[in-house]
Amino acid sequence: MNARYLMTLLAGVAIGAIGLQGLHAQGAKQKAYSVSEFEILDKSAQAAYLPAARKAVEAAHGRPLRTSNGRVVQIDGAPALKNVAISEWDSLDDAVAFYKSKASTDLAPQRDKAVKTTRRYVVETEK
Repeated sequence: MNARYLMTLLAGVAIGAIGLQGLHAQGAKQKAYSVSEFEILDKSAQAAYLPAARKAVEAAHGRPLRTSNGRVVQIDGAPALKNVAISEWDSLDDAVAFYKSKASTDLAPQRDKAVKTTRRYVVETEK
């Protein structure tokens, strides 16, 4: 095989690989985290609700970080709530879709009996 032809072929393959890697990186979504701040209304209702909620989040490709009964320590600003639930998501769109889904809506009666949600939001990571 001609050396010039071989070098041109190898250069083309290298350029194509670099271009493909760049396109793949552009299509990658940033992770997101949902944060729910809440007050426990009924501990036994919460104990029944948590496994169902975690299962629903996992089915929607979220990963509950199991913080809902963890300690919260105030560092700056307004007093922190005593309970915060955090879940990791593949993307902001996945998180928002879950919270607007039938699965989340179906859990609302259990959730409302167990906890009073003060605030819930989703934060997307930077590129």
